[in-house]
Amino acid sequence: MKGDWADILSLLKTWRWRELLYKPTENATLQFLRYIIVGGCAFITDFCTVWLLKELGLHYLVAGVFGFILGVIVNYILTKTLAFSGKRANMSKEAEFALFILISLVGLGLTELLMWLFTDGLGLFYLASKAIAAVIVLLWNFFAKKLMYRKKSNKE
Repeated sequence: MKGDWADILSLLKTWRWRELLYKPTENATLQFLRYIIVGGCAFITDFCTVWLLKELGLHYLVAGVFGFILGVIVNYILTKTLAFSGKRANMSKEAEFALFILISLVGLGLTELLMWLFTDGLGLFYLASKAIAAVIVLLWNFFAKKLMYRKKSNKE
């Protein structure tokens, strides 16, 4: 773990952005940092969609589903190109995408449940609930997807 951070700091100090953000790596800390960037981009897409659709009159939970769909698309593209670049799950592309969607659907269920609990149960503002839920679900998504992409495959 200590070596992981030293490697990351070295990449930052020498401005080696390609290695920091894109080059395939087994460094779990770097993968997690990349996944935070990926998750942040997906979250911004999701969050802004929820806000916009709620402002247009949709119920916040319905808006949450649409935000989720757009967020998953961004997440899938960036996960494949940044967080776990150079890796494939040990399965067909179709099965890989289906598993990615399944992991994401569990994340959606957790997000919707947490938003409902925090908003209707605790009286928090719906966007605050969304932000808290996103941090919790980020951990679920990262570890589930890390397991999914844990081994390299010769299939291309």
